[in-house]
Parts: sequence; structure tokens; C-alpha cells
Amino acid sequence: MIKGMGRALNFAWKWRGGATGIREDELEVQRGDHMVPATLFTPNYARSPLPGWVVLHGLTRPGRHHPNLLRFAKALAGSGAAVLIPEIPEWRELHLAPEEAGATIQAAVLQLSGMEGILPGHVGLMGFSMGVSHVLYSATDPALKGSLRGIAGFGGFGDMERTIRFLFRGEHEWEGTTRELDPDPYGRWVVAGNYLPRLEGYETAADVAECLLQLARGAGDLQIGAWEACYDSMKDDLLRSIHPSRRDLFRALAPASGHRPPVEITEHLAPLLAQAAYDDSPSARPVSFLGEIPVPVRLVHGRGDRLIPFTESLRIAEAFPADSDVRVYLTGLFSHSQAEKGGGTGAGEPGVEEQLNFVRILADILTLV
Repeated sequence: MIKGMGRALNFAWKWRGGATGIREDELEVQRGDHMVPATLFTPNYARSPLPGWVVLHGLTRPGRHHPNLLRFAKALAGSGAAVLIPEIPEWRELHLAPEEAGATIQAAVLQLSGMEGILPGHVGLMGFSMGVSHVLYSATDPALKGSLRGIAGFGGFGDMERTIRFLFRGEHEWEGTTRELDPDPYGRWVVAGNYLPRLEGYETAADVAECLLQLARGAGDLQIGAWEACYDSMKDDLLRSIHPSRRDLFRALAPASGHRPPVEITEHLAPLLAQAAYDDSPSARPVSFLGEIPVPVRLVHGRGDRLIPFTESLRIAEAFPADSDVRVYLTGLFSHSQAEKGGGTGAGEPGVEEQLNFVRILADILTLV
């Protein structure tokens, strides 16, 4: 833990003060029969061999070039590690693409593990948001046995249907206590945009799905919160391209700013969308394979997260077998949603205790490799 604390303090220093002394190299990762771009970050003046991290960029338009991700990756490299961020092109278009994501993860872990200057057997894997279920599932891949040392997940989900219900209505529950937040509609647009035309009775709703994805892409391009009123005019424009018989469906899934989808459509669509996700990939149901993960897992979630509620990481941790090496941490210093202050807590600049707690969390994560 002492070594981990030193790494965590180096991370915190680089995060706050700017990560100077970090080398950035563009390279490619062989994914199946073609190459995908990637970025490798390494400290300029560090003793080798180095531990390594493969970090996924999440379902965002900027992909591996997202400013917050770049800041994170450079600080992580500044802690004394090599950091590889492979591009998942499908995710930049907001297509969930589980097979392509899995192939990218496998290729990136194996490539980083085999690089000169990387400590053998000391490569970890990090995922954010929807990517957490993919990194957890990848840990069960026999091809990565001996190459992957640990998993870190930030803001993941444990139950897809509960998560979708939250994205529609903002309610989440843990141990009998129900809480409510104003949900970030970005997640609802992405999930429905990917799965709506696969549902029975909605096969012709491809126009609705594409308009939802266009909304989400617009939010990603503008880097303005998807809940803001500036998107209402975009919704009106998109509505004109949808068949009149399906415009009410679009209005229900993308209501005006400050409004949520009707309860009736939530109750109808949430289980159907979840089942479509389950049919698409085993990674959509993490509780079904957690017992097969052979490496330590650390989960981190923001208490005020408006995209996936913190109760979902608690749900993941609870579903692991009792003898698993898994820990879950809640913090006020992490949030999915753009333009939230105080890590999504709404409380402004976090206090000293919150910052120290996050350093302790980082120390535990960084000792995984």
C-alpha cells in the first residue's frame, strides 16, 4: 500500500499541476483483420520495466481524444506506468458493438503485455460507464490468462433493466431505500438508439432510433449537458424527419428539457430494451459471469452520478462470490455527466477529506499492477 500511495500522490500531482514529462506516441492495434489507432503514454524518466494499463475511452464522440480522458491518462502515466488507449471506432459513433469492443480489448491487452519495457504479467484494464461491463467480461477471456493482472471500473452497471429504468425516470434503489435524481438523457438516447428497432413491434422505428443517436452525437460534439434546453430546437428539427406515426414515440423518448418520459412507456420499453441488450452480448448481464473473473476488481462510482446511479456498482460488488478480491468505493469526485461541478455532487469544490479519500482509492487501484 505504501508503494500505491506514492503512485497515487504522483497521479494527484500530475492531475492538478499538469502532466509534464509524459511521452505520447500514436500507434495501431491489430483487431482481427484490420488495424485500429491507439495512443500510448509513458513517463519520460522512469525506470523500466513499467506496469501497464489499457484504458477504454467510453461511448463518446471524442473517443480517446476526450480532454478529461487525456488528462487522466497522462496523470496515470505520471504515476509510473505505461498507458495504452485503443480506439473503438464504433463507440465514437455511439454504437455499442460488443463484439468489436471485446476484440479491441483483447488485442490491446496482448499488445501492451508484449511490448518491450513492460513488466511481464503486470497489465491492468480500466473501463468507464458502459465499458465497465466489457472489461469485466474480458477478464474471463482465456486468451488473456497470465496477461491481465487486475480490473478497475468507474461508473458501471450491474443490472441493465434497473439502469434503463433509471435513465427513463431517475429512480434507483438499494436495500429498500429509493432515491431520485434528474437523469442525464444522453444514456437513454444511446440505449434506445441502439436497440429500439430490434424490439418486436418497433422494427420500423429505425428513423426514431437514428434521431436519438443524432441527439446524443450532438451532445457529444458540443460537450454541453444533454439535459440543457439548447437541444429542444434540435429535437424539433429531427422530428420532421420521422414518420408522423412515430413522432409521439420520439417525443416520449426525447421530451423537452426538464421533462421525463411517461411512466407508461418506461414500464413498457425498459424490459424490452434490456432483453435486447442481453440478446446482443453476455457482457450486458455482468452478474452472470462475475464468478469466472480470476483477477482482483476495484469499482468506483460517483454518489451523484446522473447517468448510471452509484447503486449499480454496489450491485456488481454484491454479486461477486464471497471469496472474490473485489472492493467498491463511492466518491464525490467522479461523474459521467458533462458540466457538473464537484464531481456530480452539486456541492462545488470538494473538501479535503473527499480528496484524501480519492487518493486512498487510487492507491488501492494502482497497486493492482
